[in-house]
Amino acid sequence: MVFSLKNILFKNKNNLNSSDVVKSAHSSYFKSVWKNFKSFRRAYLSLWIFSIIFIVSLFSEFIANDRPLFMYVRGYGFFAPVFKDYSETDFGGELPTAADYNDPWVRNYISDNGFAVWPLIKFDYKAINYDVENPSGASLVNILGTDDHGRDVFARLLYAIRFSILFAFSLVIVSSFIGILLGVATGYFAGKFDLWFQRFVEVWNGLPQMFVLIIAMAMFAPSFWSLLFVLTLFSWTSLLGVARAEALKVRNQDYVLASRVLGLSNIRILFKHILPNSLTAVISYLPFALVGAIGSLTALDFLGIGMPAGSASIGDILKQGKENLEHPLLALSGFVVISGILVLLIFIGEGVRYAIDTSSKKNK
Repeated sequence: MVFSLKNILFKNKNNLNSSDVVKSAHSSYFKSVWKNFKSFRRAYLSLWIFSIIFIVSLFSEFIANDRPLFMYVRGYGFFAPVFKDYSETDFGGELPTAADYNDPWVRNYISDNGFAVWPLIKFDYKAINYDVENPSGASLVNILGTDDHGRDVFARLLYAIRFSILFAFSLVIVSSFIGILLGVATGYFAGKFDLWFQRFVEVWNGLPQMFVLIIAMAMFAPSFWSLLFVLTLFSWTSLLGVARAEALKVRNQDYVLASRVLGLSNIRILFKHILPNSLTAVISYLPFALVGAIGSLTALDFLGIGMPAGSASIGDILKQGKENLEHPLLALSGFVVISGILVLLIFIGEGVRYAIDTSSKKNK
């Protein structure tokens, strides 16, 4: 959204100063964007569904856990194992080690001397069900069955959804911050700086990314931070071109030229005028960037070079589904979850793009 010079340099009839006029215009614009987004029913509904799924996944420990939410043992009081580790001796048991609440003796002791409130699923993403052959099909105990290590598939998917979305948000924030800043800077300064930087970006994007990622992941110990760093190496260029194009368009607007005449520094012009007015177009690409981030994480986990073994991962479930074709529920559950999340994000991205484009046309 671009504001004309007269809206910024002069007061309006209500004696508002220029910053008030700009703030009012921004507020009106974003209200228009939100109204248009809500009118795109598919995107609005997708946003609600995605938000509910994400919020539910944030409370994974209270839905799927191999520990009671809280329990009471006569003579020892109340305990909250979901928040704190306890040894058996803390509530009258025999062993000084951390309590294993799947141990039949511990469960019987608690039920004989008090009570425990359990989550819906009595397994977390790494707890093993030793009472079934693995992998197993759906049952009342494991509603989506178990994987080839005996871990509950539903619990692993629930934790994996949370990790995937949080990781995608982290990756998009970091890579977008780098890409947008560099794109705005190259678009604003233009000239030789822009020319040489674009040649560098073309060479960088020409590298075989998957091979470089595989080599890079082999050099680092698998972890959240190493994976974030490696994927950021290539993902920062995704929004660079959009931010650069917007900066090239905005840099010659009247209010930017007036700022130069008034003696504002380039840094101040970049952060006060160029960057804010370049973000509106960039925002419409963020949901699609989340799609790419989740897809990249899933692909690396599927290849076995992502998160450490045993981590809650959609890619790992898909990999196990490929290796255990006689149990199609494994692959099917992973496929439904990953495809569902990506479809929701694509619908949200379409809605954001429609809302911004429509509002921009109305404000011209």
